Amino acid sequence: MLVVVLAPCALFAQSTPPQAARDYIEPRHVELTQQFSDFLAIPNVAADPAGLHRNAEFLVAQLQQRGAEAKLLMAPGLPGTTPPVVWGEIKTPGAKRTIVFYAHYDGQPVTTSEWDTGKPFIPIVKQVDGEPRIYARGAGDDKAAIFAQLTALSALQVAHIPLQSNIRFVWEGEEEAGSAHLEQILMANRNLIHGDVWLVCDGPVDQTRHQTLIFGARGDAHLQITVYGPDHALHSGHYGNWAPNPALMLVQLLAGMKDADGHVLVPHFYDGIVPLGPIEKKALAEAPVNDDLLRNEFVLGHTDGTGKHLLELLNEPSLNINGISSGQTGAHSTNSIPPTATANLDLRLVVGIDPKTQQQRVINYIRSQGYFITEVPATREQRLAHPKVAYIQAEEGEPASRTPMDLPIASDVIRAIESARGKIILLPTFGGTVPLDAMERAAQTRTITVPIANHDDNQHAANENLRLQNLWDGIETMAALIAMP
Repeated sequence: MLVVVLAPCALFAQSTPPQAARDYIEPRHVELTQQFSDFLAIPNVAADPAGLHRNAEFLVAQLQQRGAEAKLLMAPGLPGTTPPVVWGEIKTPGAKRTIVFYAHYDGQPVTTSEWDTGKPFIPIVKQVDGEPRIYARGAGDDKAAIFAQLTALSALQVAHIPLQSNIRFVWEGEEEAGSAHLEQILMANRNLIHGDVWLVCDGPVDQTRHQTLIFGARGDAHLQITVYGPDHALHSGHYGNWAPNPALMLVQLLAGMKDADGHVLVPHFYDGIVPLGPIEKKALAEAPVNDDLLRNEFVLGHTDGTGKHLLELLNEPSLNINGISSGQTGAHSTNSIPPTATANLDLRLVVGIDPKTQQQRVINYIRSQGYFITEVPATREQRLAHPKVAYIQAEEGEPASRTPMDLPIASDVIRAIESARGKIILLPTFGGTVPLDAMERAAQTRTITVPIANHDDNQHAANENLRLQNLWDGIETMAALIAMP
């Protein structure tokens, strides 16, 4: 990815940042698509640490080519063993504030057999509904944001548009693995990562394709539950009706956690929610209601929530079954009673509900259903001593976060984005989970999320893609923010 340096141009000098980005992009669609493809071709999954390090070194070089100071930030005491954070900075003489741009260069794991091409790191461009999309792991989540920021820098430099703020970049390499070392790295480098605001460039825009600005994110906590039957599979004819079936036990346990409308029945599950304020409620009331569009797109005959629309429900905690396994199905099915059944639960959180508290509420519910709880695999003695045993693994969770919509800097961010994209959609909460709480603690700042990907980008799934128009729009958006007055 080369930086094009042109002679000063009076026309560009008078351009606004979004116009400068458009002038830069339009004659370079083919060139920029190839540059983006080169970036996507570097494997970025946790199973390939060398690939992650190649991404990081590549990005340091890209920042340096654009005149930024750049380096890798490592986890203290763990040099070379965890993916580094890519840090960059452009100082502006006389600047009175610092803006930090966050994104992540790592991607979700890949199962190559699920991809149409079988090659998730050989990007291809396809026409979808008459528009080009690029397919590769990381295309939408989240290399597009990084590429947009780099390209926006090039566009501003070519147009000789001066920056108004100090600009910092923090690009993580472990977000899809839970950001296990992010806060540790940030805390060790607090003098490098503070900013008046962190702009978190991750996630999709609204389903209407209008630019979205989001002021918070749900938190997340996980529980994995294993229940026990016989210590080995038993013939279902000889022992059915007598030996308890753990698959059925687990299904019955899980079914009792929610009603037919999706309302969680676990006691106290909704206790402690910090309600939305008048500004947040107004933003929700003005946001598009896309439920009918999405029901049709996802082929849903009904939705949960007793009539509430999606954006309302994103501001409530949720309980989801990520996966459930027991025995075998299909060609591998056997007529047997399986020895165990396991389910992984995903608990999305909102402001006011702590991850450990929510996990404990679910554990208390499981105990109330007659289960003996163990935090390690159950022993023979425990299984003989108790009618029902559940082995529960509770992972560390991430709290929810929400930034006030009426912060003065929020108004500046809104105006900058509107200069590029026109009227935008404001939302109090992002449905997914981003480590905003860790960022805010370490940097002593507030976060605002600026997504650019298309909503149907298959993020976290096979055939991940990015609508290229979203990339061009995103470059304009990033140019407006980087040069924000």
